[in-house]
Amino acid sequence: MRSAFLALAGGVLALSVHAETGAVLRMDFSNPALSPSQWTLVIHPDGSGHFNSKRGNPSTADRPVIDAPDVDRDIQLSAEFANRVFQTVRRHRFLNERCDSLQKVAFQGLKKITYTGPEGQGTCEFNYSKDKEIQALSDSLVAVASTIVEGARLELLRHHDPLGLDSEMDYVADAVHDGRLQQIGAIRGLLERLEEDSGVMERVRKRARELLTQADK
Repeated sequence: MRSAFLALAGGVLALSVHAETGAVLRMDFSNPALSPSQWTLVIHPDGSGHFNSKRGNPSTADRPVIDAPDVDRDIQLSAEFANRVFQTVRRHRFLNERCDSLQKVAFQGLKKITYTGPEGQGTCEFNYSKDKEIQALSDSLVAVASTIVEGARLELLRHHDPLGLDSEMDYVADAVHDGRLQQIGAIRGLLERLEEDSGVMERVRKRARELLTQADK
């Protein structure tokens, strides 16, 4: 009986995975006032994906910025995060609805979120969404992209300005705490290298260890 149940459960899981085969969520972002000025984030239901960004004109209004290089690499996000993303898309008819706000708000960047999968497809394009859940989804994806770009910036500092890592890691810790950076596990490899690097300050290594404890959340 137990073996039959396990076989049935395995079959249901296989069907579930098969049903999502080919499902892809893509977000394209552009804002010429920022660096990167353009990026694309692709996510699959298992959390795997890809990120590509192009440098722009960095803004130094808020804090000194070390301009990160272009990024083009595969990424891995948590399955829980990916599940929330795809559930949101399903609740919104696979993005087959108008989502841009008609209100006049400051330009925050053009976002284009596209879903393609066996159940359907759709695209939502906006500066600011009138739907709170879609706007929250957008904010989370922007925060993930910011994490990946920040990882590239930290790698640059590690090689060319190790002392600059101290203040930058303080920024990372604060940004993770308030949600400006999400899915810190996307830069797990970089954090592990910092933790093991005897050439950087001990405080930086400690910050890296602390951030790694949050990498799967």
